[in-house]
Amino acid sequence: MELLNNLALGFSVAFTATNLMWALIGCLLGTLIGVLPGLGPVATIAMLLPSIYGLDATPALIMLAGIYYGAQYGGSTTAILINVPGESSSVVTAIDGYQMARQGRAGPALAAAGLGSFFAGSVGTLIVAAFAPPLTELAFKFGPAEYFSLMVLGLIGAVVLASGSLIKAIAMIILGLLLGQINTDVISGTPRFSFGVPELTDGISFVAIAMGVFGFGEIIANLGQPAEHREVFTKNVTGLWPTKKDFQEAYPAVLRGTALGSLLGVLPGGGALLAAFAAYTMEKKIAGSSGRFGKGDIRGVAGPESANNAGAQTSFIPMLTLGIPPNAVMALMVGAMTIKGIQPGPQVMTSNPELFWGLIASMWIGNLMLVVLNLPLIGIWIKLLTVPYRFLFPAILTFCCIGLYTLNNNNFDVYMAAGFGIAGYAFYKLGCEPAPLLLGFILGPMMEENLRRALLLSRGDWSTFVTRPLSAALLAAAVALIVIVTLPSVKKKREVAFQEAD
Repeated sequence: MELLNNLALGFSVAFTATNLMWALIGCLLGTLIGVLPGLGPVATIAMLLPSIYGLDATPALIMLAGIYYGAQYGGSTTAILINVPGESSSVVTAIDGYQMARQGRAGPALAAAGLGSFFAGSVGTLIVAAFAPPLTELAFKFGPAEYFSLMVLGLIGAVVLASGSLIKAIAMIILGLLLGQINTDVISGTPRFSFGVPELTDGISFVAIAMGVFGFGEIIANLGQPAEHREVFTKNVTGLWPTKKDFQEAYPAVLRGTALGSLLGVLPGGGALLAAFAAYTMEKKIAGSSGRFGKGDIRGVAGPESANNAGAQTSFIPMLTLGIPPNAVMALMVGAMTIKGIQPGPQVMTSNPELFWGLIASMWIGNLMLVVLNLPLIGIWIKLLTVPYRFLFPAILTFCCIGLYTLNNNNFDVYMAAGFGIAGYAFYKLGCEPAPLLLGFILGPMMEENLRRALLLSRGDWSTFVTRPLSAALLAAAVALIVIVTLPSVKKKREVAFQEAD
């Protein structure tokens, strides 16, 4: 009964004209960003962080959330039509979706992606609504030692679940932790690692590092690729509705993808990308020799698309209840909450119930908006793909620089973002995934603060981290993750899972 009352409060907040407008803007922007290759939700949210200064906290977070799950929808459009995933979690959708488009079945592929995404997103929202309150109650039992251990687990989880080399993921996290140390010491009040630069005494701007590494870095990477003549299957997008056989094949894949995505979205380092890869691997194994995977199997579209949307929704759970971002987008959401003066964590639900439940209710409304936006408006998104990138990137860069300058009304943030843009391109060329860097940067200062607080409370006794049951359990889970990932059989399976899209 309490859940229904909370949801009623959420819908009363979400259904106001202002919040509906910002949800629609977020969904439109997210879909647009998902459609445009090379610009993901991380880059977009990073670019738009300066714009939320003029908004209240609730509409600001509703808009940013809309961008996140909107990008999961939009990314499938380009993946299916031109074999260019607009978003990283749509990489596996391109494998069979593009083959279906080449066979003249782009309509059923896009419909399976859209309807599967809507179902998964709706289920994911219900899971967030049902499991967030008990997790919040648990979070109130957390002290500084528990929070430190949880963040250690989160960072190790991010390393284990990051795609590519484990060594590179560890290096990126360490770099993020080190960058997070550039600030003024909270206890002594002395600047650390500022090298005499006054602007660095408050630390590196979160917006500058995010926009530089993800926004500028991706633009440079895209410009470095040769312009190819892409085949857009506009004439094949007719008859959107899948056949009865398509429905019979797709709905079990949607159910499995939703269940898998809902679970993996909560994990540190999880979210939409990992869920999509895992769902594709699972569908391929279940189909066995009867499947036509890689040749246009609708299950290869429905499963991953459902999983990435469910994962996108449930990744809000650890961010909203514990204040721990499980992926790069949630790290940006934590940054947005901090900008609005809200301390992420269990107190959000009790001190800001309108924000908490309004955001959850807006997710369901946003998913409904996205079905309406994506299925009838496919023709418009296709026309967008014909705009040459040489016209798009100067406009994107201009808006980025304006946004960065307005943060503190000085050029330093623009120069910092440009520097991180070059670093972002270097990460791209070296095959380093930048998401762990952002997680390390966000969690580093929080880890340090909780470590010092725990040691102050225990009078310098380090055993406090293993004598407190909850803290010991979290550290044990972190050690178990390290042991599991170093096992040869698991290591091999992990490499195979992340190479499925190659």
